[in-house]
Amino acid sequence: MSSDHTAEVAASPGQPPPGANPLSGYPLVARLTQFGQRMRQADRTHRWALDATVTAVAFLLFCLPDLAHNGGPREPRDLPITFTQLPLAGTLALQAGLVLPLLWRRRAPFAAFGLIAAVFVVQWSLGAFLRADVALLVALYSVTLHGRLRYLPWTCAAVVILLVPVAVRISTATFLWEALFFLLSAATAAGALGFAVRIRRAQLASLRDRAARLEIERDQRSKLAAATERTRVAREMHDIIGHNLSVIITLADGGAYAAEATPERGTQALRLIGDAGRQALGELRRMLGGLRDRADAPELNPQPRIADLETLCARIRAAGPEVVYHTGGDLDALDRGVQLMAYRIVQEALTNALKHAGSDTRTHVMLTIEGSRLRVRVQDTGRPDGTSRPEPQHEEGHGLAGMRERAALYGGTVSAGPAPGGGWTVQAVLDVTPLPGGPT
Repeated sequence: MSSDHTAEVAASPGQPPPGANPLSGYPLVARLTQFGQRMRQADRTHRWALDATVTAVAFLLFCLPDLAHNGGPREPRDLPITFTQLPLAGTLALQAGLVLPLLWRRRAPFAAFGLIAAVFVVQWSLGAFLRADVALLVALYSVTLHGRLRYLPWTCAAVVILLVPVAVRISTATFLWEALFFLLSAATAAGALGFAVRIRRAQLASLRDRAARLEIERDQRSKLAAATERTRVAREMHDIIGHNLSVIITLADGGAYAAEATPERGTQALRLIGDAGRQALGELRRMLGGLRDRADAPELNPQPRIADLETLCARIRAAGPEVVYHTGGDLDALDRGVQLMAYRIVQEALTNALKHAGSDTRTHVMLTIEGSRLRVRVQDTGRPDGTSRPEPQHEEGHGLAGMRERAALYGGTVSAGPAPGGGWTVQAVLDVTPLPGGPT
């Protein structure tokens, strides 16, 4: 058979798709499924309707034939069995005792079974035969489906005790074991049907609960991903805008002061301000471009690395502070994510030094590799007047919190505080090997 013909067979209408329930493609099964769904919906809105319908159907099918024979069924001529002919009132009373408890078969299954069993005993003790005895099997089905399972063995034992005398009573027409086998098989079928329906309902309930939990987990993951992305964007915005604005403000203040005495310095400051603004605009475009879909994203510049710290230090020097930069070890061989973390930490530390210590401070930047750790140290000499930087009273700023979050992604730590000889020190320790799932 050709592949085209195989595809036509697989795509032919009326056939279930691969992996689906093989019965779901049949119209009869689909109609029965829809009918069952409508019945369940109607049962949820009218709780008594289904039980009343079952009781009415049992009366029509099993009670009216006995009433039509004036108190009891005619005995088959070829079976040597004699049953007691009850008056009409007695037949009605026994039929009511057998059928009416079915109204409570779901709300109180054991009580309904007990009433039916009691009437069943009274009926057979009188030697009467009624077709309404089928209510005992319906009650057994209801107990299996709706009752507590720990009481089910006692119910089954009671059914066996009730059916054994019946088998003995009709053994005059057939073998005792055949009669007992037939009666117990009917009772087993009723109990097995109740078990099957109960297991199926439990499976459907489990699937619905699982679907609901999966939906909740999906929403939670979406919210967590959105919160994580917002945190990342806020951290990047703080690093980019905070650093460049600090440089621009310092250059603007210094240029305005120098323009009065040396106009050339003012012009140089304006050029530096333009360079810093263009640098910030480029980084913002890169970051915002990464938030768009890949299909619409422009060609992006690479993230900054340790090699870009020279340019960063030069930009800070242009604002006035003296920056001394030292390195130790093969820093270019480090993971890209580790290099980005180190760059952002140094950038934040230099920005804070420029903001709090002013343009006349001296800052030492040192990055060294010690074993499996990368140590980052940024220390400034503080303000020229000797006043110390104010420490946060209640909450850490976004900068220090962002540095610690970045370091935690690589199993590292960040500490910041006053230096012994004056000024401020920021120290970070990063793992050279990134953690699984860390940023790259």
